[in-house]
Amino acid sequence: MKKGFASDNNSGVHPAIFKSMEEVNTGHVVGYGDDQFTQKAIKVFKDKFGENTEIFFVFNGTGANVLSLSTVTQSFNSVICAETAHIQEDECGAPEKFTGCKLLPVDPVNGKLTPNAIQQHLTGFDFEHHSQPRVISISQVTEMGTVYQPKEIQELADLAHKNNMLLHMDGARIANAAISLGLDFRKFTVDCGVDILSFGGTKNGMMMGEAVLFFNRELTLNTKYIRKQSMQLYSKMRFVGAQFLAYFENDLWKETATHANKMAKLLESEIVKIPEIKITQPVNANGIFAIVPQEIIEPLQKRFFFYIWDDTKPEVRWMTSFDTTEQEILEFAAMIKKLLRK
Repeated sequence: MKKGFASDNNSGVHPAIFKSMEEVNTGHVVGYGDDQFTQKAIKVFKDKFGENTEIFFVFNGTGANVLSLSTVTQSFNSVICAETAHIQEDECGAPEKFTGCKLLPVDPVNGKLTPNAIQQHLTGFDFEHHSQPRVISISQVTEMGTVYQPKEIQELADLAHKNNMLLHMDGARIANAAISLGLDFRKFTVDCGVDILSFGGTKNGMMMGEAVLFFNRELTLNTKYIRKQSMQLYSKMRFVGAQFLAYFENDLWKETATHANKMAKLLESEIVKIPEIKITQPVNANGIFAIVPQEIIEPLQKRFFFYIWDDTKPEVRWMTSFDTTEQEILEFAAMIKKLLRK
């Protein structure tokens, strides 16, 4: 497949990540996370998020979200999320299957939940005929490419805690959010009241493996058993630990996310010059949403593949990655202009 703008999942693995796995691929070490590489990676996470952080590595983002929610809910609970949230739209019902909970979707504002929008679901507490709201789940970066400001996260955390609930953050693109905000991870997660974080790296140059971070140890009494039952305990964990060590070493994550975000801004700067195309969301990270004339979508996709987000408008999504080049951006913009001038 030619490189395009479909997803940062379509990119390859950063060479430094590959090298890290090769370097630990010698001899035998204890499996299931009791190796020195995984333990070093756990220490790095604790250094960044706080000593009381509990870290559990899993295979993928869906697994991270499922483990996060399964740990802190029972089947009579409900989880409030955006209508566009990954757990609502793109996880094949896995959160409902494994937790037994209801998902209560909310119409977001530019991809974001707001306290006012959530209020409609904060009912029925202690009423046995009503599912009990337990978690507010947000995505950072959102599925619409926007980024929550720390104040917005704090307001949602305060609302959750006021109602004896928890705040979960799906951080599949958390590195892109950190670059957009110009903040360390901790400043817009645990410091803002986030209770559980799904920390992703696959979309930013890693091969596989995500981390689930709990900022309250009391929540994790059964997490290791749930991880095993949900088939997210990797036996050769050193290859996940080694990736995270390389990811954080010399701030590789910052380099890759900075580049992806920069390429999105470059694409935005080219697209705004084309009056026939309307960008629909603020470009905060590495995604652009735009309404594009229907007749140019198919020929564009043949050269630079991307997804249609809403074919009724039609609205498309363009994602940039750590390996997107300026030349590709300029060629893409030039092709759009050429197709529109036919």
